[in-house]
Amino acid sequence: MLGLAAVPALANFAGGLIAEVRPVSDRTLSFALHAAAGIVIAVVGLELMPRALQAPWPWVPMLAFVAGAGLFLGLDALAGYLQARTAARSRGDGQERGASWGVYGGVALDLFSDGILIGTGTVVNPTLGVLLAVGQAPADLPEGFAAAATLRGAGVPRARRLAAGAGFAVPILLGAALGYLALRGAPDAVTLSVLAFTGGALLSVVIEEMVPQAHEANESRWDSLFLVAGFAVFAAVSVYVPAG
Repeated sequence: MLGLAAVPALANFAGGLIAEVRPVSDRTLSFALHAAAGIVIAVVGLELMPRALQAPWPWVPMLAFVAGAGLFLGLDALAGYLQARTAARSRGDGQERGASWGVYGGVALDLFSDGILIGTGTVVNPTLGVLLAVGQAPADLPEGFAAAATLRGAGVPRARRLAAGAGFAVPILLGAALGYLALRGAPDAVTLSVLAFTGGALLSVVIEEMVPQAHEANESRWDSLFLVAGFAVFAAVSVYVPAG
């Protein structure tokens, strides 16, 4: 199961390496962030919430969905407060670096949810776990590219960027272990509520971190097209890769 989770983790790291070996313009970064945002929205709308609403009491995962968004907003407010205090005592690039690490945290949260999906999918059906892992790989590559490019644009040293990219393996492996072990014997209502909770947090990440950062990098009439294309890529995987 952990080997399956390593597949999208490697794709994410490969996306970061692409950002390291080629120049990254503001427009390219904006396109990558919009594509990643579209993929995350598709994960929430096509995978997490439809599964979560199959619970015996659908209102429970609905509340968990809102709670996930509320938790992220609380953590984001705390991070903003700490970032403001740090930037006040540092150079002018402190705020830009803080925003870039916010995007990094959003990608890490998305990878954590990918791990939960793979872990719980493996419990339901091993074939489903394989398909989820393979399906997440093309989705995680642009996210790794966007995270690395954002850190690069903020002036984060290369050694730290590479270490951060390798660190993306931690949340997805942790999520997979949690989904497989902790939720294996849990009631369906609990498992599906965890998925909904993660979905609410992910949607907040897109709204509060990814899209604003993309618009700061560059604004283009093509941005929405890349967001929709990212959604369509994951939709195609969801529809045309059979669940077994």
